[in-house]
Amino acid sequence: MSNGQWYPPEWPDRIRALAGGTLTAVTPRRAATVLLLRDGIGGPEVHMLRRRTSMAFAGGAYAYPGGGVDPRDEHPVRWAGPAPAEWAARLGVAGPGEAQAIVCAAVRETYEESGVLLAGPTAGSVVADTRGDDWEADRAALVARELAFADFLDRRGLVLRSDLLGAWARWITPEFEPRRYDTWFFVAALPTGQRASNASTEADRTVWIRPADAAAGYDRGELLMMPPTIATLRSLERYGTAAEALAGALDQDLTPVLAQARLEGERVVLSWPGHEEFTKTVGTGGGDA
Repeated sequence: MSNGQWYPPEWPDRIRALAGGTLTAVTPRRAATVLLLRDGIGGPEVHMLRRRTSMAFAGGAYAYPGGGVDPRDEHPVRWAGPAPAEWAARLGVAGPGEAQAIVCAAVRETYEESGVLLAGPTAGSVVADTRGDDWEADRAALVARELAFADFLDRRGLVLRSDLLGAWARWITPEFEPRRYDTWFFVAALPTGQRASNASTEADRTVWIRPADAAAGYDRGELLMMPPTIATLRSLERYGTAAEALAGALDQDLTPVLAQARLEGERVVLSWPGHEEFTKTVGTGGGDA
């Protein structure tokens, strides 16, 4: 592997099984992840976490805070910013309930995994500090699914600030993977006064890093990443501030990116439409052909 592209050794066999009809694709689960940004000396920095090497999926890979939609994310929630119907049109989903759930998942998972909360007492304010034992108890209850996000906001008199998010990209896990996600990527700026931390039990390290520096680490093979992660990092490099990136979210294409696999004799060719750098050709021995 000349770069840091995550490529499990079992993929070629699974691709052949899918092509041969002995493997059935599972339905992807809805998910959301957030590229949390802050302004640094050399431009915007993004908050990334490294998944524990013991994780069954993408162990050791760098990623962003995020996770699957909780069914309760569709429950009525205190809301500010563009209405769920507007989000449905932007995200390309059937209705406002589904859009609300995706946006809620983005905000909830960011809080669960980094301690950063995109919510405030009013539609024009945001919580300044989420540290303390009482906040940690609520965060732990959310992680354990003992507390619904809507109930958490109600108890604290907060509204979800959907206007602090910008939809950035959408990637769907390949059909041959046993765990599949239909994931919407968002960008958001770190609220004033708040600090990101490693609050995730799935991560052993977190960093604030310039997108260009993270991409260079990937290119050198030092930082392991999945295609959606490095692709979104590269797309951030052109922006000089977090505010510019948020403004640029309106121009991002949310057409779903789904890997395509084909057999060419004994070789497997795997590609992601529109992202040629990730194309892999694997021979019978499992190595690049």
